[in-house]
Amino acid sequence: MTFYDFDQVPDRRSSDSVKWHAYAEDVLPLWVADMDFVSPEPMIRALHQRIEHGIFGYPTGLMNSPKEISDFRQTLIDHLYNLYKWQIEPEDIILMPGVVTGVNLACHTLAEPGAAVIIQTPVYPPILHAAETTGLIHQEMELTLNSDGSYSVDRDAFENSLTPETRLFILCNPHNPVGRVFRPDELTHMAQACLQQGVTIVSDEIHCDLIYNGYPHTPVAALDAEIARQTITLIAPSKTYNIAGLQCSFAIIQNRDLRHRYLKARKGLVPWVNLMGVVAARAAYEEGQEWLDQLLAYLEANRAFLYEYVNTELPGIKMWKPEGTYLAWLDCRNAGIPGNPYQFFLDKGRVAFNDGVTFGQGGEGFIRLNFGCPRSTLAEALERMKRALEGL
Repeated sequence: MTFYDFDQVPDRRSSDSVKWHAYAEDVLPLWVADMDFVSPEPMIRALHQRIEHGIFGYPTGLMNSPKEISDFRQTLIDHLYNLYKWQIEPEDIILMPGVVTGVNLACHTLAEPGAAVIIQTPVYPPILHAAETTGLIHQEMELTLNSDGSYSVDRDAFENSLTPETRLFILCNPHNPVGRVFRPDELTHMAQACLQQGVTIVSDEIHCDLIYNGYPHTPVAALDAEIARQTITLIAPSKTYNIAGLQCSFAIIQNRDLRHRYLKARKGLVPWVNLMGVVAARAAYEEGQEWLDQLLAYLEANRAFLYEYVNTELPGIKMWKPEGTYLAWLDCRNAGIPGNPYQFFLDKGRVAFNDGVTFGQGGEGFIRLNFGCPRSTLAEALERMKRALEGL
């Protein structure tokens, strides 16, 4: 067994890290969904082996033809079946350079004059702006904030939000930023409402591997065949194994006609997937489970540490434990902070989070905190927050 030291603090300021270069050097960044952990050793080894070959031409298995059934596609098929008992075929898999690309391509696929896209706020900004980005009508419903800080979907409100113009529902599950891992009954209700209205579901499931004990992830397309026929599922190893820069993700579309429309919309716009991303993804899915198990244990301990600190040391700030992701959604509305809490902690604490306002309706007064970092980094950020609040 290999022991991975997640307490190690890597030097990322000497790399091309957007996370560590977006702010001044005295600012501690806990914002973008990018962990400060070294990726699994088998993945790094696989990349070294590929680099040593020295030639980086077009690889097999990346073209979206059923005739090209690569070992990598079979790796992904086995991975999804082992996790969810979800059976897909090689031709269902479309390789993409990123999930955001996949979301926008889905909008282009279903674009028609007067078509609308519905989303649930607060939500990941590229989802929030997908309709605007692709020239469609923006529709939204706000998730229900419960008294304990958790979020739920008002079923009647969701059904009433679907209109004759709605063509696409962008689901985020596990949800970014509120941390919900939606239950099968919640997913079934939303999916059935979409089926009745002829609405296609685009499900961003990029955080599906980053879930905590007691909250199993269910792909919405795995619920039943009818739902699968009306769903585009987007997944990637990038958040799980910290390889966003290698640009490799997947769209899974089990409806042949929908898949062909998606591929047609892609032509001339979406490039080949990064070869090194494919190498890393295959190594991660085949040999990365030991690293992932240790990572999840570390993240769960970070989550507990963060939850305890917020509730005992940061008066007026409220946190609900996320069921998935390594992102905490902090409610700062009762902390007596003058103005925007994101700007307050940046100016007075020299720590950078994501501004809740950027996640849309329901985000004002909140910040998103990335606890995918060594414990010492997290502790230092929290101490800075505490001192900033004491300064009030």
